[in-house]
Amino acid sequence: MRFMVITKATAESEAGVLPATEDFETAGKFIEELVDAGVLLAAEGISPSGDGARIYFDGEKTTVVDGPFTETKELVAGFFLVEMKSLEECVEWFKRYPFARLGAGEPTNVEIRRVFQAEDFGENFTPEQQAAVEDRERRAKAAGNS
Repeated sequence: MRFMVITKATAESEAGVLPATEDFETAGKFIEELVDAGVLLAAEGISPSGDGARIYFDGEKTTVVDGPFTETKELVAGFFLVEMKSLEECVEWFKRYPFARLGAGEPTNVEIRRVFQAEDFGENFTPEQQAAVEDRERRAKAAGNS
């Protein structure tokens, strides 16, 4: 099963404060363990919400709002994409992530969500649609977009 582990923003990350060299080393040791275990598919940080935008949809109405966004505790700062046997295994791995030792040590949390795969959609996701998704994924990889 694939899981996305969503890291939450802090006031520091939203202010654009970059991790210290020590933070890269501390986090890097944990990330190296994920790599060595063969479970890490991707890990990325993202820029503060001030660099982004939200698009709201309400029926036929579409509204674009530029960042920054006010609710820091609801914002994403980065993510991991991992392949694990279960949610429980993923929880056990990420309980060990050194968040408390990084940066200002602000209280934070991560959110773990299972990534849908074709079989999760049942018969509503036809074989033709599955083939189309696989084709797009293959073309994206070939173009260097994944």
